[in-house]
This record gives sequence, structure tokens and C-alpha cells, in this order.
Amino acid sequence: LGRGAVAPPQFPVRTMAEWEEVESLVIVWASFPGLLKRIVRHALPECRVIIVCDDQAEVEEFLSGANDGGPIVDQTGITYLNAAFNSIWSRDYLAESIYINEVDSLLLLDWIYNRPRPADDVLSDAVGASEGIAVLGTTTAPYDLVHTGGNFMCDGAGTAFSSELVLDENGPLGEFNQTVRDAAGVDSIMARFMGIHRYITMPTLPYDAIHHIDMHMKLLDEQTLLVGEFPTGQSDGPQLEQNLATIMANETSVFGT
Repeated sequence: LGRGAVAPPQFPVRTMAEWEEVESLVIVWASFPGLLKRIVRHALPECRVIIVCDDQAEVEEFLSGANDGGPIVDQTGITYLNAAFNSIWSRDYLAESIYINEVDSLLLLDWIYNRPRPADDVLSDAVGASEGIAVLGTTTAPYDLVHTGGNFMCDGAGTAFSSELVLDENGPLGEFNQTVRDAAGVDSIMARFMGIHRYITMPTLPYDAIHHIDMHMKLLDEQTLLVGEFPTGQSDGPQLEQNLATIMANETSVFGT
């Protein structure tokens, strides 16, 4: 297995839900250091934190400083990785976690990033190599797929949600795709590489320029959606309400609710 794998896995895979237990959290120390420090502070009691950076001493000094809630005294749960990057938005460009045979073995699944940031696009390889985790990539034709983590959420049981941005970016007007795909073609890649067998895509919101689903919607568990609310009839409200009505009328949770 590795980046640019030319065939889908020949074994069952399952994409984890975001609320499942994690061993590590990866952040990229590129900007907004105060915010990142607060993330590190609250993550350390729960899991190991991997900080990708280009100056470990500078990060350690900032975490030990009096800023943003005071020093983080115990930093033993932090691992530093010196690797190239372009931006802070690791949720969007780092790999998704998938398992062989439900929970047996962890793999990382890396899409083509939908931004012209080449170092970000390949950073998953460095993380995987550092952690000793194989990285499976939908990064080479004929199995290429352009996608972004902010436009993906999964229930851990084979159902996932995205806006139709994923269809646009893999269609004839896509900027980064190598292969032109229709909705069925996208569904096939998601099923074969990620175990997503029900892929729910919704019209994009007209005033949300990046069209990432996590700007207005989040799965909290297998049957609960947290959604944004607009004043009645304003901004993205009507399209969001239409999307939700379609979900509620046509989709069920893994429990049948």
C-alpha cells in the first residue's frame, strides 16, 4: 500500500466516525498559535497530539508561555513532526482513518486535495511514515478522487454526507481531478476505498463560498445531526432547510430511525 495505489483494497474497509476513540490528533502549526494551543490543552487529556511544524523549539516555547491560558506544564503527550506544509487546514487535507475488517487494522486514506497547495496535499505521507501506518491514496488515475475533509462526515457504519461540491470537483469542470466522474463514479470510489455504501450528497448553499458541509452541519452520533439555523427565509436558510427536509423524508440511520 502507498500513495498513488493503482487498485482499491482487496479486503473490507470501514471509515471511522468522527466521534470514535482516537489514539492521536494531528495539527499543523502554521498560523493561529493561540487557537492551536487551546486545542492542544484540551486534547492532551484524551489522546496524544502530533504537531507538524518547522521549528519545534519555537512551538515548545509558545506552549510553555503565559499566553492563552498559561503554560502547558506536562507536554509528554506531544510528538513533533518536522515536515513541509502550506497551511493550517489539516482537517481538509490530511487523510481519513479507515479500518480493515471493522476495527482490525488502521489505514489512512488520502484524497487529492482541492487546493493548489502541493505540500499540504502530500503531508499525509509524512504522517503515515512517522507513525508506521500505511497510506492508501485515491491520487492516481484511474482511481483518483478530489475531496476535502471539511466536506465529509461519516456515521462509521457505511453512510456518509457531503455537499455536491464533491461531484463538481470530480466532474468535467474539476480543477484538480485526473478522471471525469459522474455521481455513480464518485460513489464507486467511496465504496471501494472507504466502505461508504450510502453516499448522501446535497445541493451546495448559495452564500457559502467554500461549500464545506462542516460549515453548517455535523453528525454527533449515528442518528443525530447538529445543524446551523438562519433567520427564516434569509441567506442560506432556505436551501439548508430544503436539504434537511430531503434527508428527513428519505434517509434513515443505521438503527432504522
